Amino acid sequence: MGLQLIEFAAWARNRKIVASLLVTVTLAIGIVIGTVASGRVGASHPASTSDATPLAIPDPVQLSSAFASIVSKVQPAVVNISTTQVIERRAPGQGRPVPRGHGQMGPQDDQDQQPFQDFFNRFFDFPDQGPTAERSLGSGVVVDKKGYILTNNHVVDQATKVQVTLNGEQMPYTAKVIGVDEETDLAVIKIDVGHDLPAAKLGNSDSVQVGDWALAIGNPFGFLQGSVTAGIISAKDRGNVGQQFQRFLQTDAAINPGNSGGPLVNMSGQVVGINTAIITGGHGNEGVGFALPSNTAIGVYNQLIANGKVTRGSIGVSFTETQGSNPIVLKELGAPYGIVLQRVESGSPAEKAGLQSGDVITSVNGKPVHNGSDLVNPIASTTVGNNIHVTYIRDKKEHEASLTVADRTKIFPDHAANGGNNDSGTTPVEFGLRVEDLGTDRARRAGFEDMKGVLVTEVDPASFAEDIGFVRGDLITEINHTAISSVADYRHTVSGMKPGENVLFKIRRRTGGTQFDTVYLAGAIPAPEK
Repeated sequence: MGLQLIEFAAWARNRKIVASLLVTVTLAIGIVIGTVASGRVGASHPASTSDATPLAIPDPVQLSSAFASIVSKVQPAVVNISTTQVIERRAPGQGRPVPRGHGQMGPQDDQDQQPFQDFFNRFFDFPDQGPTAERSLGSGVVVDKKGYILTNNHVVDQATKVQVTLNGEQMPYTAKVIGVDEETDLAVIKIDVGHDLPAAKLGNSDSVQVGDWALAIGNPFGFLQGSVTAGIISAKDRGNVGQQFQRFLQTDAAINPGNSGGPLVNMSGQVVGINTAIITGGHGNEGVGFALPSNTAIGVYNQLIANGKVTRGSIGVSFTETQGSNPIVLKELGAPYGIVLQRVESGSPAEKAGLQSGDVITSVNGKPVHNGSDLVNPIASTTVGNNIHVTYIRDKKEHEASLTVADRTKIFPDHAANGGNNDSGTTPVEFGLRVEDLGTDRARRAGFEDMKGVLVTEVDPASFAEDIGFVRGDLITEINHTAISSVADYRHTVSGMKPGENVLFKIRRRTGGTQFDTVYLAGAIPAPEK
């Protein structure tokens, strides 16, 4: 076999032309056969005509433009605010200091944080501090084309430099702080840019209804400039979140750190709130945000641009809303509604007009008083020196008085220290209270020498007394309008009371130095536990 191959190779070398021709013919025959075969295969599966309609790119469809048109009007007026605060270097081992803005509670190393302890820290973005300065970021809204901007006080609080970056621009402008109001956490700043600025229009926040659409515009986390989120108004007149003069609009529009000071906008493109705070378990939005109503902001703004500060009127009375509006207390005092006064300041307009602690104010200038805001706001907004008219109940009889409003800061120079009642104690066999006569050494040390009543020495935890607000050191002077002068009087009065019956305590409570408040505590006696 090997010999035959050798002979064939030799023959091919000697006859190259014949060999090449033979190879070419062989390839040609193969190509022809392949073409015929593929043609037969293709013929056995003819292409069918399709009835499918070709797809086409449709013309653009304009969906609802309500949000877009609102954003186009308001967004140019929203600005980014950055501040710099020079701080002292911390000593080794100390917690990181934070700007002492409204609502902040000190070093952040403290792990026992209350729900609102880091209220604005979480809302407002405080980056890591440098060696000598701390920088913060927030938002604001231009409300005057001349460059006046509304924002939060905690955005600019204690800042040594405030810079404003306009929407869509990169170069910041140095701002001047016109005035701040810690009570509402509002501030007005101004920039000079040499031309008119787009300004947002403020609306009437009283017209806002729960369930209305709302847009929040701001600069979350400091670098997401001009972000817009949508939600609804979740609640109105939300108190017990900030300070006395803060009654918030609550919204579920996403608000995050850095949005502080930005606008909350209604569907008419009007600013109805200044975004101020969030409640969150982490560091971002959880659907619970708060904006200060525009009507409050307008009043504060007008005073700040005129005077650089806010002056509020007062008549010199104090109260605790939860206790002062207790329906059982009001019923027992003969008032259909109102606020019970705990204290009337010496020399105040209220004292001069004859008001006393324990009186129930039921109206101011003819408008009924159902809560603390109904009492405080009309007085606080009255120009100092002007008169107001109040109606009040004393001994179940209605009285009227005219009072001249005074400057609140002069009546309450230390009003920032808003002392609340410390909760501690409740009831054992007799409501959870332990009481003593005033003749004891303990009562004398407490400074009750010239008073009548019984001294509360212990309040049992989780008792009826604790539930209605008793604290250790209270002096019980009356029970259901019956004077109490001794422990014997106390025991005799409470011995005949039954579960379900209402009971009203009149007490005197020390609030500092030689000052005592008149406080009414009331509730329905609970059934004994089985």
